[in-house]
Amino acid sequence: MNERESLRALLLERSVRLGDFTLSSGAKSSYYVDARQTTMTAEGQHLTGKVGYDLIAEAGWDVTHVGGLTLGADPVTYAIVHHSRGCERVLDGFTVRKEAKGHGTGRAIEGGLPEDASVVIIEDAVTSGVSALKAIEAVREHGAQVRGVLCIVDREEGGKAKLDELGLTLVAVFTGSELVAAAQEASDA
Repeated sequence: MNERESLRALLLERSVRLGDFTLSSGAKSSYYVDARQTTMTAEGQHLTGKVGYDLIAEAGWDVTHVGGLTLGADPVTYAIVHHSRGCERVLDGFTVRKEAKGHGTGRAIEGGLPEDASVVIIEDAVTSGVSALKAIEAVREHGAQVRGVLCIVDREEGGKAKLDELGLTLVAVFTGSELVAAAQEASDA
């Protein structure tokens, strides 16, 4: 089993749930993926870092940093950054706050992101794309260049189209339909 297949198995075991759920957007869904149940484990960190780093390389994105809106992006970001330490291209991470700090420096972005950085926005799951769009806006206001968006799960519910409108490619490790089909198959077995 390769790393992507191992990550899928771990997501199915720990993160994918079938049933009736209300998403943060208020929309109803027949499944829910809490990727943090996977990405915050030791094995999940290892697999997420390797798979995420490899997808960035395969996309051909020439970047220096990865990061996104806290909290879902954080463990994915840290996994990729950690994995990159032993690779040809070392990446640094950053976190976009949901609101700029009301004290100290008042930063909206943590992690020392240079103004001239070239970045990939990270998401755990993309549904409507709102979180990715917030991160993109903050990074662009900061002066950095966004090269693309990487997510663990694309729920295939409009987020990709919004990113396409901005001229940004969304690379997903998995689609929601792929994970749901695998979860249903496992429950039928």
